[in-house]
Amino acid sequence: ALSLDELARACGVPPGWVIERVEAGLLQASPCAPDSWRFASASLVRARRLHEIESVFDANAELAALVVDLSEEVARLRRRLHVLGVE
Repeated sequence: ALSLDELARACGVPPGWVIERVEAGLLQASPCAPDSWRFASASLVRARRLHEIESVFDANAELAALVVDLSEEVARLRRRLHVLGVE
């Protein structure tokens, strides 16, 4: 698990960027005070995608989160089809 500062550093963003996304419900952290937050590896992947979409497309945080949600859902559905042998 990563701390707030570790996650921010790994994404190349200031800690405030991460805090804003957690408070908006766009990233998940362990339920405690921000200085004690812990982030799973999935949160790192999601944060990097959010930052990339926001930067490349000049998208607001909510729109970037929607794009990431949809791409994650498409990936889940593709994995499910693969397991079922339907492609």
